Amino acid sequence: MRRIAEAIDYFQDALGRNLSWLTAAMVAATVVVVTLRYGFGIGAIALQESVIYMNALVFLAGAAWTLKENRHVRVDIVYSKLSPRRQQLVNLIGHLALLAPMCVAVLVWSFDWVLASWRIREGSPEVGGIPAVFLLKTMILLMPILLLVQIVSECIKIGLALRSDD
Repeated sequence: MRRIAEAIDYFQDALGRNLSWLTAAMVAATVVVVTLRYGFGIGAIALQESVIYMNALVFLAGAAWTLKENRHVRVDIVYSKLSPRRQQLVNLIGHLALLAPMCVAVLVWSFDWVLASWRIREGSPEVGGIPAVFLLKTMILLMPILLLVQIVSECIKIGLALRSDD
């Protein structure tokens, strides 16, 4: 089981670290868009839309890496005062009772919507925009899948930690 968790963590870590470089690309693309528009009066719709695509990748595909790194925002008024064992139990309950059902709900509720976008190969409504909105919408399905995979890893690690405490 430990190897499964390690493999999942390795994948999420590689994905997250690579995606994090897109933040620099977003800044660079935004600087170019602004410079072209206000410096030269040239519009670059596809480049402007690429920032949206990169943003979606960073936040939606990077959510699972954030979970792996334990960097999600918490309201820890009570959590921080708990023992490490109880914190692990809270994490386990939160993953299984809150996060996993949310991921399944997002998958179920958005699947037909994303599929419809793929059927028509939905493109940008803007002239000169990126003709691949269907790929952007696919990120909505990718996020819960990656999170569910990471939940498996987190639950394995919590189970191993709780078992070693006994």
